[in-house]
Amino acid sequence: MNISLRQLKVFLAVAEHGSFSRAGEDIGLTQPAVSRCIRELEQELGLKLVDRTTREVTLTEVGASLSATLARVLDELESALRDTHGLAEERRGRVRVASAPTISANLMPECISACAARYPDITLMLRDQVQTLATDSVRHGEVDFGVIVASEGTDDLVGEPIMVEPFLVVCDRSHRFAKQAEVTWKELNGEKLVLLDYASGSRPLIDRALAEHGAYCQVAQEVGHAITVFRMVEAGIGISIMPALALPAMPGLAVNGAEADSRLVALPLTPQIDRTIMLVRRKNRTLSPAAQSVWELIQQITANTPHSLASGTPRK
Repeated sequence: MNISLRQLKVFLAVAEHGSFSRAGEDIGLTQPAVSRCIRELEQELGLKLVDRTTREVTLTEVGASLSATLARVLDELESALRDTHGLAEERRGRVRVASAPTISANLMPECISACAARYPDITLMLRDQVQTLATDSVRHGEVDFGVIVASEGTDDLVGEPIMVEPFLVVCDRSHRFAKQAEVTWKELNGEKLVLLDYASGSRPLIDRALAEHGAYCQVAQEVGHAITVFRMVEAGIGISIMPALALPAMPGLAVNGAEADSRLVALPLTPQIDRTIMLVRRKNRTLSPAAQSVWELIQQITANTPHSLASGTPRK
């Protein structure tokens, strides 16, 4: 049965006004258009709904019965549609976001604070996980979306890059690199490295960059947390390669040789190689209004960072 909402509304207008012309004036249709709608509705139902004379239009018994039921049903439908539209405007509830540790520590606190200020009825719950677990949490619907390092194996998710950041070499101030303005990837050849393990989204990128630039290094230690990396570098176990976003995890670390009293120094690696931070969600799943608001808020916050993709910062 192919009956449109428009036909039903036209029929109710005719039932109310007892006239095709007055019904048309009420709903903004011409008299012929009203007549056509009624005729099509009757044909679809296989029933006569109105009796027409030159002077008036009256409902048949079937038409009167349909009119009484239809008015209530359409009122309920319009109420349901209004409620649904209201949900689209609603910004409340709990939003769960998974993110990798360096992102959790150095980007998400600002996002959580901004969310509380802008959307007091939204509770942003952070799930701080290594990259592999954060990605799986998104896949399994355990969180609304994730903030992760762009990597291979996420083609099954919808991703949106939001920022890029360079890798830096981190060493003790007594190391020979500490006196340089920058370090080439090839200069790392033969160095002992302390690196994040393969649960990190950064590790495959670092391995690839070392291989591409002919830097063959001994991995002295593989650990799960940035702060552990920095403590091991302080202890002289090796130097490290870390993304810029990880540096705030180490108070007093000198970037580009500043802060002469610091134990560790972070220096640019050339040629510059970046990692990309992205928002990811499941394919064919629409975010709730609250989750969409948080997604857009994170976009806005990262747009104001030095390595924002929104600001047009090119990847090297």
